[in-house]
Amino acid sequence: MLAEYYEQIEAIVLNIVLVGLFLLMGFAIHDVLKKNNVPIIGRAVAYLVLFLGAAGFLAKGIIQIFWHSSGV
Repeated sequence: MLAEYYEQIEAIVLNIVLVGLFLLMGFAIHDVLKKNNVPIIGRAVAYLVLFLGAAGFLAKGIIQIFWHSSGV
């Protein structure tokens, strides 16, 4: 049974690991910005860059779902 769902399990675990990595990066960025008294605009830019990176992976996943459902 495991061999049948190997690719699906692998994709789910990869997505979970990526979410965990983005959370850890967010915590690290927050800690560095807080310790160095970065101005609010600098914080906004740093969080925006992190969000855009995560949004790219999310968009990739959504595109994959649409492609697989249409048979591409």
